[in-house]
Amino acid sequence: MRLLKNPFVISLILAILIIWGLIYGTLVWLDVYTRHNVAVVVPDVKGLTIEKAAPFFSEKRIRYNIIDSVFSKEVPPGAIVELVPAPGSKVKEGRVVFVTINAKTSQMGVIPEVEDLSYRQANALLQSIGFVSVEVKYVAGDYKDLAVAVEWNGRVLEKGQHVPLNAHLVLVVTSDDIESDSTFLDNLNNAPIESLDSEEENWF
Repeated sequence: MRLLKNPFVISLILAILIIWGLIYGTLVWLDVYTRHNVAVVVPDVKGLTIEKAAPFFSEKRIRYNIIDSVFSKEVPPGAIVELVPAPGSKVKEGRVVFVTINAKTSQMGVIPEVEDLSYRQANALLQSIGFVSVEVKYVAGDYKDLAVAVEWNGRVLEKGQHVPLNAHLVLVVTSDDIESDSTFLDNLNNAPIESLDSEEENWF
């Protein structure tokens, strides 16, 4: 009992109680702040538009952020293609889910200069830009496998014009095995430049 009346002992006990209270209070605060053991499941909203998916995110108290868009024929335009974290993942309330949507139109690519390149060079250049559908058409010429133009829907494209990457292009290539016919080359030299800029859209 005398020990408990000692001012030093009393101060030490009070200090221990204060420190214990601070530690306990901090742990309780962290548990509430981080929502310990409280998780929600990311809903599977793939294939839905953002407008239709928003209520599902709201119900789970999850936020979303559109970070990218792709072009796919597998889902409707504007539909959700991918979620990060993936559907079914457990996350904390308030977590941001990153969304990739399907573009409403195909991404556009710029037609490069292909004239006087070999067929392989011109085709590889178009493929590297992202044009996946390239057909070759041979016309008469003095050289073999020399690219002279790129066509789309029967029109000769000019360097710098914007065309959907999923467009079916025709790479016009000369061949010395075809009987001489200057019709195409004459038309190419005299053809007016047609602008396709009006067909370029905001695909995001």
